[in-house]
Amino acid sequence: MMTNPLVSSLKEKLQERSAVIAVIGLGYVGLPLAVEKAKAGYKVIGLDVQQKRVDQVNEGINYIGDVVDSDLNEMVHKGQLRATTDYSELAKADCIAICVPTPLDRYYQPDTSYVENSSRDVARYLQTGTLVILESTTYPGTTEEIVKPILESAGMTCGKDFFLAFSPERVDPGNKQYNTKNTPKVVGGVTPACSQLAELLYSSVLDGDVHVVSSPRVAEMEKILENTFRNINIALANEMAILCNKMGIDVWEVIEAAKTKPYGFMAFYPGPGLGGHCIPIDPYYLTWKAREYDYHTRLIELAGEINQSMPQFVVDKAARLLNKAKKPLNSSKVMLLGAAYKKDIDDLRESPVLKIIDILRQEEAVILYNDPYIPSFRHKGRDYASLEVTPETLAEADIVIITTDHSVYDYAMIVEHSQLILDTRNACAGIKSDKISKL
Repeated sequence: MMTNPLVSSLKEKLQERSAVIAVIGLGYVGLPLAVEKAKAGYKVIGLDVQQKRVDQVNEGINYIGDVVDSDLNEMVHKGQLRATTDYSELAKADCIAICVPTPLDRYYQPDTSYVENSSRDVARYLQTGTLVILESTTYPGTTEEIVKPILESAGMTCGKDFFLAFSPERVDPGNKQYNTKNTPKVVGGVTPACSQLAELLYSSVLDGDVHVVSSPRVAEMEKILENTFRNINIALANEMAILCNKMGIDVWEVIEAAKTKPYGFMAFYPGPGLGGHCIPIDPYYLTWKAREYDYHTRLIELAGEINQSMPQFVVDKAARLLNKAKKPLNSSKVMLLGAAYKKDIDDLRESPVLKIIDILRQEEAVILYNDPYIPSFRHKGRDYASLEVTPETLAEADIVIITTDHSVYDYAMIVEHSQLILDTRNACAGIKSDKISKL
């Protein structure tokens, strides 16, 4: 069999690090990837529709927690990385990574418009011999059923004139051990040549292993399985928390005891609900796709229902605690400690705190909040500003709800000066006080 000269040419460019790489979407996934590719020696063009992001990148100003400030600044000033809103720059790229959002619509169905629009932009400027990799998490079939036909509309054939693969992002914001650089990568190409080229690219950039699977569909399903696994197990932990609450049992003590078993148990923890772009959203891609095959994903949907019910459970418990103190939730001052969906990050996406705020507003409570990582935000037409955590602001609140267990909080001080505390994260573990109630 004759070797495709386009494959040989791109292989040579990747081995010599002379390939130009474009990254579409400079958010939580795209910017860390762009920086790592630049650090590996490639010339990188970052593309984004937001002019503010483009300007920040070109000035070497970092806005993503998982990117080292000095790395971004160095790559920009060395000329290895630049950003633009001009998508005609895609014509200069040998490899293109699509890292755009894949949200759900109001009916919990996948919104692939960002992927489709990016694919059309790529098709408009696609050159022969280019490798295109979709990194956006989506349902099995997206790469071959949506991206591939759009790219081929330019008159080229996938696997012959250009190359296409799916490689799911595995970003875990705030993780101190695993990041873009050292997390293993999964790659699935439309053809063996597509997989080979994608494997070569990521092997030259990342320290983590690159695991090649047989198709984009396998890689797409793999990512959905990862987050569905977490979604379901968190739902189990949340349901155990609700039951333990009714039975007067400390669910956190139960989990710590279960963790002593060296096999057959993996600890997951309850909380006020799920947040972030992945775990609350990705399983619904699969439930939507499953309907095409006349299958109803009952366990996945039930887990989603349980997790979505947690903000209401938190508010209901807060109301009961206030009632015991002879105070109605209506007009009570409720101080929320933490707005981010997980500790020590500035990510508000899909945060359960937003749903808690919605419910508190319906009950006409007075809402106060603090988050050292999110000084202010706007939600449903209202502006919220973070208050300083002081003995005075704590004492002013009728109840303090710990919604995000940021490491910077002085929990002993918080307990000392608060009237009532509802701890949804077990942040006050080890502190003895009648003021504290756990989830």
